Amino acid sequence: MPKIVDHAQRRDEIALVACRVVAEHGFDQASMVRIAREAGYTTGMLAHYFDSKQDIIIAALRLILRRIEERLLRPAHPAPAAAPPELLTLLTEALPVDAHRRIECAFWTAFWGQVSADRRLKRINAWVHREYLRLFERCLAQCWPEWPKWPAATRAQVLRSLVTFINGLTASAVANIGDWPARAQIEQLSLQLRLLHAWAEGAAGATRERHAAGR
Repeated sequence: MPKIVDHAQRRDEIALVACRVVAEHGFDQASMVRIAREAGYTTGMLAHYFDSKQDIIIAALRLILRRIEERLLRPAHPAPAAAPPELLTLLTEALPVDAHRRIECAFWTAFWGQVSADRRLKRINAWVHREYLRLFERCLAQCWPEWPKWPAATRAQVLRSLVTFINGLTASAVANIGDWPARAQIEQLSLQLRLLHAWAEGAAGATRERHAAGR
């Protein structure tokens, strides 16, 4: 009986290998030949699944985003049913705090370096950015009961600030892992969340006062 090949699973496996190759050797050195060799396939087999290196990179982006979404929505240590999950625990899943996540984040940062020169990658990056906003907004709404009570402009500012901070922390930790062990990353994220929450509460209170004074 012929062996049944799960083509979707094989594409994911190749995409994961591409993540590791890009993380270890850089974007320019991640050739189709090197990816095929690291995956244990011939270049002909690789070409059966992907037309180009760019297609592999895009598949890797989609796969990483899907894996991050799964971790954000299903944390390793879920809170009791009666209590909301802790936001810090959820968002830590997006940081390079272990070897597995460092590979993902190193791949992201290598990808960012290619975006400005490629129109297709710009479109993909815009889509990825929107998906990150959607994911993080869901986490904020799930964990902060005050979230729906804040004005839309305040929520938008908090969300943009959070995504910008996580992107910056990710890039710093990938470039200087010795300066950014997991503990330091989590401490900085915790501080940023406290600052954003305090700012949003103050902004929301000021908006309510202005509205009350205008009545």
